[in-house]
Amino acid sequence: MYQYFLYLPCPAGVQGMLRNEISQILNKPINQMSETRTGVILKGTWDDALKLNLYTRLAQRVLIELSHGFYRNENDLYRAVGSVPWEDWFHNQLTFKVDVTAQHSPLTSLNFATLRIKDAVVDRFRDMTGERPSIDTHFPGVRLHVHLTTEEFYVYIDTSGEPLFKRGWRVDKGDAPLKETLAAAMIAACGWTPETPFYDPCCGSGTIAIEAAQIACKIAPGSQRRFGFQNLRPYQRATWDNLVRQARSQELSLTERQKIKVFGSDVSFRMVDFANRNAERAGVLDCIEFRGGDALQRMPPTQPGLMLVNPPYGERIEIAGVAGRSYEQNQDASFVRHTGPGREQAQTEGDTDFFVQLASHWKKNFSGWTAWMLTPDLKLPSKMRLKESRRVPMWNGPIECRLFRFDLVAGSARDKRLQKNATSDAPLVQNGSHE
Repeated sequence: MYQYFLYLPCPAGVQGMLRNEISQILNKPINQMSETRTGVILKGTWDDALKLNLYTRLAQRVLIELSHGFYRNENDLYRAVGSVPWEDWFHNQLTFKVDVTAQHSPLTSLNFATLRIKDAVVDRFRDMTGERPSIDTHFPGVRLHVHLTTEEFYVYIDTSGEPLFKRGWRVDKGDAPLKETLAAAMIAACGWTPETPFYDPCCGSGTIAIEAAQIACKIAPGSQRRFGFQNLRPYQRATWDNLVRQARSQELSLTERQKIKVFGSDVSFRMVDFANRNAERAGVLDCIEFRGGDALQRMPPTQPGLMLVNPPYGERIEIAGVAGRSYEQNQDASFVRHTGPGREQAQTEGDTDFFVQLASHWKKNFSGWTAWMLTPDLKLPSKMRLKESRRVPMWNGPIECRLFRFDLVAGSARDKRLQKNATSDAPLVQNGSHE
């Protein structure tokens, strides 16, 4: 079967984890793949592209490279794109869209370059079939991607269609939802395995917990949605249906799912309702327990395990919950605190206060747990008076973040000295806290 160059873009910092995931999906050695600044490149077949769309949790898209070369101006791009046999890939009655990205391109106008690329595709169809496809920038049947560097161009056809973080189950969501691909990357970075209890105390609409539950149930993330490749000429429904059947045959039985321990809570009962509805659509409602509750008050839902948190920060800190305040009061306080004079100082103080209280709550009640927290604040551990045992660089869209690990183990070296010298039991001090 013909081999193509496949390009799988992903968030910065996820490339290594994506290579490991691809290796598992395709049973392909990691050394046969290469990382770029924005993704992973490998050689693969059309069927490999389908399988990656079905199983990958970390990639944003699966692109097939159709042309690559050097250029100096827009006319070079027109000739190169016009030489691609587009009529072999999609029908002229389908609409299409071209997305052009560039890094240090000498061209003065990417808009004009995009126009010339569109003209090349349309003219090719007119010459070969007598009819031309139409452009649709909102809901295209086919997506084409062109990337320009200083001297080189890369032309791709998109086999995914909608971005892969759109799994097909998240209909209900809050104001700042976490993308499913980033949630999966956080889980991968933690090294979590389904044998360990999992808890998200700021779960929002449930994205992180649902991703964890689907991983535990061995549910393929692409088994509930449509893909762009279903509009392309090489697509054969029987092949795809067989892949989906194989994926579903690997899912855990109802009896096996009873052992899964995944929990989530949120101060907003509206978000908890959203999370339950999303979990039902994702097929994991029976193995997740969502409850309402303030992150500063909720007690551990089970024996020690792993916490993974994407906490609210900045203006979103109010919806994290503050003991003794209702959600509506928080909303009013947020308006006053974040729109008047001294906004930045008040916001910083509010954030710090919440995280200090959260750390205190963890120290007192979550001994034995491992907590991972995604935040753009690189100084957050010192503000929480906790010492991180690991930090993983990660990007939440355009925001550079760190995923910090805190080992919430009771009994530091100082505690042991106190216990040895004191005549009575000394109070436990959180391991890793600043003294």
